[in-house]
Amino acid sequence: MVKLLVVDPYPIVSKGLELVFETTRDVSFIGTLSDGEAIFDFLKHNKVDVILCEIDLPKLNGITALRKIRKEYPDVRVIIFSTQPEEVYALNAIKLGAAGYLSKTTDIITIKDAIIKAYMGNTYLSEAMTKRLMQSKKSSEGQSFFKKLSNREIEVLKLLTSGKRNKEIAQELDINEKTVSTYRARLMKKLNVTNLVDLVNQAKQLAL
Repeated sequence: MVKLLVVDPYPIVSKGLELVFETTRDVSFIGTLSDGEAIFDFLKHNKVDVILCEIDLPKLNGITALRKIRKEYPDVRVIIFSTQPEEVYALNAIKLGAAGYLSKTTDIITIKDAIIKAYMGNTYLSEAMTKRLMQSKKSSEGQSFFKKLSNREIEVLKLLTSGKRNKEIAQELDINEKTVSTYRARLMKKLNVTNLVDLVNQAKQLAL
């Protein structure tokens, strides 16, 4: 039986998933957490097979948590379960080692299938994203946007769009402020903007 941990800041999401999986034979719902930092204390004391994890988490965002989990707990499979658009974040998450990417509009049967697939060592992507991977480099704005930025640049951009300052970003990513400023400058150059407001606005438009 798959031991499932859900990490989401909204209790209604976690409780809903708990109610769904408490009667299933294949998946055992073992806990719920509301922030990214709590994941690591939980993993120290509990056996977890698969984590369903939101990107937008307090204290430590889901992408940064994913990177750390893959390094410290390589046997734990992580599926990103988010409201964020997959055309922007899914490929980045897979590159970082996620076992799948699910939209919160996904039906329960698909969620369960993705969990089982991840537990078996495979990777889940939606049919649309799978097709996107098979298309040419010019197939979509979302894919070209992803290829334009590195994994770390996407992390920094995500934190900038959430309103965090350079110092806060440096603390969360465990890098110095000067490095954050360098990433910020690169982002402005790659996205062809000259100020933070335009950078954030463009990032939000690309995520629509």
